[in-house]
Amino acid sequence: MPSPKIRPGFLLTRGLDRLGGSTLGLLLLLGGTTRLTGAVGRWYWRSSSGTGMRVGWPAVTAQMVRVGVRSIGIVLLVSACIGVILAIAMYPPLSELGQQNKIANIVGIAIFREMGPIISAVVLTGFAGASIAAEIGTMVVGEEIEALEAHALDPVRFLVLPRLTATVISLLLLTILADVTAVICSGIVTVFFFDVSAIVYIDNTLSQLNQYDFLTGLIKATTFGLMLGAIACFNGLRVSGGAAGVGKATTDTVVQTIVAVIVSNLVFDAAFLRMGWT
Repeated sequence: MPSPKIRPGFLLTRGLDRLGGSTLGLLLLLGGTTRLTGAVGRWYWRSSSGTGMRVGWPAVTAQMVRVGVRSIGIVLLVSACIGVILAIAMYPPLSELGQQNKIANIVGIAIFREMGPIISAVVLTGFAGASIAAEIGTMVVGEEIEALEAHALDPVRFLVLPRLTATVISLLLLTILADVTAVICSGIVTVFFFDVSAIVYIDNTLSQLNQYDFLTGLIKATTFGLMLGAIACFNGLRVSGGAAGVGKATTDTVVQTIVAVIVSNLVFDAAFLRMGWT
């Protein structure tokens, strides 16, 4: 039997339907994470305005241990490998020009401005972002969120605020560790295998970097941590459909956060170039 023909109008309608669904999903994500971040900000404002509301810093500390401290090992491992990879990749073209001592300059800029925040954000997304979404999503499925609301307890204050704060602080500190580790490991390879003295490597690194290189990396890390925490908590709170919904929330968190990190990094680079922070 001949196969039925697919009408062009059907393909167009289906394409527009998918485009509209993706657009609505993006707007829902942007609006939901913005509202969630604003709600956390309001709780911080209440805690500092003398209304008797207090931030649960023990809960924040516990989340920092679970999210940040347990991620240190893998962040150091990945950043060390990236530093070594950059040194090895830069050596052949620079050695042809007799400029292998410039490995320090290139690695310093690449790590402090770009790779350090991105490495930390991607690792923390896989290590903690999915975990946060799954944990909150399981609470939603188990009706624990409704139990909090029944006792007049705001889930944003007791669940979202500690996790969002922990991701921001943890990613900021992990980025600093990643920067230092990558530069040191790159220096070890450059000094011992590429015939560059340690003094030259250190001098070139310090002469190349300035306060803007360090500041831009920290601004990116803070923003990435805020996006990571907001997206993970948002996807966790909107879980539906039982265990399948929890799995979808974890997958969406990882994908959306990595895409958001890359896109926002591009926006930051364009803005910093326009501002002259280069």
